[in-house]
Amino acid sequence: MTRRLIDIESITGNEKQVGDFVHTLLSGIARTHGGAVERMEVEPGRDNILATFGSPVVTLSTHLDTVPPFFPSSEDDDYIHGRGACDVKGIIASMICAAEDLLAEGTRNFCLLFVVGEERNSAGAYHAARHPRGSRYLINGEPTGNRLATGSKGALRYELNASGRMAHSAYPELGESAILKLLTVLDRVRRMELPVDDVLGPSTVNIGTLSGGRAPNVIPDQAMASLMFRLVGDPDPLRRAVAEICGGLVEANEILCIPAVRLGVVDGFNTTVVAYTTDIPAFLGAWGEPYLLGPGTIHVAHTSEERVEKPQLAEAPGLYKTLVKRLLAGC
Repeated sequence: MTRRLIDIESITGNEKQVGDFVHTLLSGIARTHGGAVERMEVEPGRDNILATFGSPVVTLSTHLDTVPPFFPSSEDDDYIHGRGACDVKGIIASMICAAEDLLAEGTRNFCLLFVVGEERNSAGAYHAARHPRGSRYLINGEPTGNRLATGSKGALRYELNASGRMAHSAYPELGESAILKLLTVLDRVRRMELPVDDVLGPSTVNIGTLSGGRAPNVIPDQAMASLMFRLVGDPDPLRRAVAEICGGLVEANEILCIPAVRLGVVDGFNTTVVAYTTDIPAFLGAWGEPYLLGPGTIHVAHTSEERVEKPQLAEAPGLYKTLVKRLLAGC
């Protein structure tokens, strides 16, 4: 199932085909076990897929989309390779297999929710948050090495825009370099003292893109950089620090803020902390107390070496089954 899912290209915005495939799979399970499957339209051609078995107390959820570029599946003795192998086609397959086993054993009152758009703006999760179904617990799937994550960092993204005045480069005193202003600010960013959390660890910053200028012989009148902070707590101190660093030189525009989250844990599961963000903040608690668990390592997600270990993939449905049962029983 993992390979079949990988071989359906589903780069963000193009989730329809994989959504149709998942809808067909779940409809067959629902016919056998007395469930209901529906499409939750997020926008034309892009649907979340929801399968409900009884009155949902626990929701198993992950996303349908992947990052580019697409490349198809392959496998060797140890791994399944391909875009989405660990992020998140293997997780979709593991959740569906877990659901089939739970239903065969007579366990009900759970649902499966597969959403669009996680890799860009969590559009599917935000839509689902506006249409809750009474679930008390949300098990979100992302690569955690099959360990329950006790927390995940947030994200704070800025665009820094510097303005200057063009001049002939032979007479720099007649101009005002936007690039030099931006470089001054970026040097200050690199020297910032960033927060540290006892559980989530240190906040980090990445200078992701740089652009600017007109030509080598022109004093640049414009320059831009994008920054991404990985949050471990309240973003307001960082906002104040960025404003102070940029004051008088560069305009700082906040593009995105996703809070850091603390997550549920259950005795008997190995635990970890993850530095990436997920759909969980977008759900805003509408689908219940969040848990985070899935096979694979984030270290190879979004890379040309994306893969998932076969032993972890084989172990994951059992872990999801155990977690669902524990949550249904009140832990």
